[in-house]
Amino acid sequence: MSSYKALKEAFVSDTSGSTITHVNLISLAALLSVTLYSALKTRAGIFRTLVNASSLIDFILQWALLVLPLLLSMTVFAKQPLYLNVTLFLPLLALLRMQAPRQGTMLPMASTLASSAKTQRAPSFAPLPALTTYRAHMMLMTVLAILAVDFPAFPRELAKCETFGVSLMDLGVGSFVFSQGVVSAIPILKNPYYINSPFLPKLWSTTKKSLPIIILGVIRVLLVKGIEYPEHVTEYGVHWNFFITLALLPIFQAILHPVLKNVSISTVGVILGTLQQILLSKSFLSYVIHEPRSASLFSKNKEGLVSLLGYLSIHILGLSTGILVLPPSPGFFRRRQKLLLDTSTKSTTPTNLPSLSSARQTDKTATELCAYSIMWWAAVGAVGWIDASGAVSRRLVNLRYILWIAAFNTSFLLSYLVVVDMWISKPSSVKIEKDSHDDPDSGAEESPADMDLTPAGRAEKVEKARIEIEKLRLKERESVRRRVKERERENSLAVDEHTASTHTPGAESKSSIHEVTSGNPPKLLDIINRHGLLVFLGANVLTGLVNLTIETMYVSDGWAIAVLSAYSLVVCGGGWVYDAYRRQ
Repeated sequence: MSSYKALKEAFVSDTSGSTITHVNLISLAALLSVTLYSALKTRAGIFRTLVNASSLIDFILQWALLVLPLLLSMTVFAKQPLYLNVTLFLPLLALLRMQAPRQGTMLPMASTLASSAKTQRAPSFAPLPALTTYRAHMMLMTVLAILAVDFPAFPRELAKCETFGVSLMDLGVGSFVFSQGVVSAIPILKNPYYINSPFLPKLWSTTKKSLPIIILGVIRVLLVKGIEYPEHVTEYGVHWNFFITLALLPIFQAILHPVLKNVSISTVGVILGTLQQILLSKSFLSYVIHEPRSASLFSKNKEGLVSLLGYLSIHILGLSTGILVLPPSPGFFRRRQKLLLDTSTKSTTPTNLPSLSSARQTDKTATELCAYSIMWWAAVGAVGWIDASGAVSRRLVNLRYILWIAAFNTSFLLSYLVVVDMWISKPSSVKIEKDSHDDPDSGAEESPADMDLTPAGRAEKVEKARIEIEKLRLKERESVRRRVKERERENSLAVDEHTASTHTPGAESKSSIHEVTSGNPPKLLDIINRHGLLVFLGANVLTGLVNLTIETMYVSDGWAIAVLSAYSLVVCGGGWVYDAYRRQ
């Protein structure tokens, strides 16, 4: 066993990675798969019939379209990701040539029906399915990769790099931290006074919330050491692990609140990243790579401790992105902070603060994300140009790695927002079909009989048309109310878990109208997003069990794909069943 443990550790060590373009092409399968699913959902009637036939069929179809392509992209098609992307794109292209279902005039106030279903709620966010899809895909790529890396079917260039280089798994680690930073904006946005609240009580509250993750990290250390599980010490150190890093970042964010309320959040993130790079250049780089481990606790865990400041920079950059995309408009937080500052100087209570439940300005959010995406990619290139030897390093979390993570995540979040939400399955309130002659204000040409009507006759005809349209609207609203109430009953038990996801409880009910008809985001991705911690823990347990029962290094590619497919079915199916159980 000890011999196999040494061979297994060597199997995942000393890798030098791939290229940024290669990693981007592999990741592109995630965007194409959800776009294909959305196109099928909105344009293929037979697909909608199959999805609605039963929950089991719905799950299998969603797994096949949303999870299996991700698995294939990092195994079978990893060497030639373009083949898989073209395979996904061709049917998508054919579907896009089909006409989407006709949509009529939007119902006035339909968008407020769901939000009025729950009264006396805390301020809630307008739904942003793109964020749910982005977070779920990030979780899926991580869950699949942590087991796939143990099989030869997973190319070594996609495994975590020893010191320098870029790889899919290096990207996954940073993206996990960035995603955590995005949703950490929720309490700051929901409570205008949170960032200015008393420091010590807030710090204690944040620490208590992080304790379960710290405990999980300690349990993992004890289990790995107790059963002599293969481990890659140069990732984080002898005792340190990713759970401990994740648990500490929200605590450090709370410590930075006095700074964040006065300085641009993205600026703080860049300053922290620059400071990390300066410390690496002065001494830390040589210390981590060349100094032998001594008996001291710091030396044994030097990778985890030295990288902490860099991960905090990624977390803060994720927070700055969350501040942009979660509220109705990207300038929401800046405007509110300015109003609070103005009223505090005048010793008055603010009465005209912007509302989180305002209509979402998706186009402005997309424009802002696009600007940041271009800026981060330009910064990645600039750092590489200034320092030709400045390669990307996840182990050290240097400045170029930090900027790469920010660039990739803002770009893909922008892609989900534009391609899926704004184009393929644009979020909208429930609509009704009506012909042009039902609308007194439509641009249809008047008939000769209409032209002969007196002004009084015209007014009477317009009034009759208005009454008929109002009857249709009332009927449709009642139908919407019934569907929203059904959705509310389904979600009543899952409310507590939404605080860690894209949608808060209020936002979930507000998005119900859209989800009833369009399925954006897909149900499976929504479940993975809302139950992310449970899915991640389950995947880690299953990964350990598989490695303890199978010598994965010697498994053929065919059997590896079979095992990984079964593993992904169990992980996703577990979340699906758990969600159904909670809803009951």
